[in-house]
Amino acid sequence: MMMRSSLLAAVMIGAMAVLLTWPVAAPAADPGELAAHRAIYELKLSTARNQSNAVSARGRILYDFSGNACEGYTLEFRQVSELDNGEGRVTLSDLRTNSWEDGAAKGYTFSSQNYVNQRLVDAVDGRADRQADAVAVTLSKPADRKLTLDRGVAFPTEHVRRIIEAARADKTILEFPVYDGSETGDKVYNTLTVIGREIGPNQRPPNDAAAGKPALANLKRWPVTVSYFDSSKKATEQIPVYSISFELYENGISRALLLDYNDFAISGELTSLDIKETKACP
Repeated sequence: MMMRSSLLAAVMIGAMAVLLTWPVAAPAADPGELAAHRAIYELKLSTARNQSNAVSARGRILYDFSGNACEGYTLEFRQVSELDNGEGRVTLSDLRTNSWEDGAAKGYTFSSQNYVNQRLVDAVDGRADRQADAVAVTLSKPADRKLTLDRGVAFPTEHVRRIIEAARADKTILEFPVYDGSETGDKVYNTLTVIGREIGPNQRPPNDAAAGKPALANLKRWPVTVSYFDSSKKATEQIPVYSISFELYENGISRALLLDYNDFAISGELTSLDIKETKACP
């Protein structure tokens, strides 16, 4: 899974999240291609720390990903979560995003709406284009605005592909900025990705919706943690804004999510997985 929007979103982003409902499908024609899939994660409170007001949490992530390197990648992401502080205050959040990313990471379009207690609090629409010396962002929501970002920023699907490439090459650390159009559309996160030891096809069999999937049976996967830092602050003064941990298959599907917001962490169990046929490039 791609977490943060993605990758989450994430990947959620926040990341990165995923629905999957089980007809058996063929793996991607190109072994380097990402699998089209629809996944659902069930969320619950994993840990509450310090003076956190989180007493209970529950929710669901839907992650619907399709496309290929020739036509680009489309992602529909939705995260609905309910947080109870134990004092009669329950906060319901509903984040909805849709995006398209060019297969060569030259362009990225995005749209998102964030509801809190059924009230729209944020809406973002825009596109980003990678030019010779910069990334040009044009926003239409929350207001007409143009931004210029460093050419080195990665887009969400590009981020996932680079993690998989690094894992296959036995690299353990990646650091680069990521832009996903989140918040008000002007946020760039510095990311630190830590890739753990490869989990072979016959090791640690999954006990969730990934179990018994023929399309996953012969694939490697890796434990991955991606930490997101506010790029506007000095690196020496930072702790992550949040981090996402998960097991990432080499075709881009993720399981065993953990979303860590410092004061509390939420786990995401893959409960449904539909691996679709990925259209091959001409």
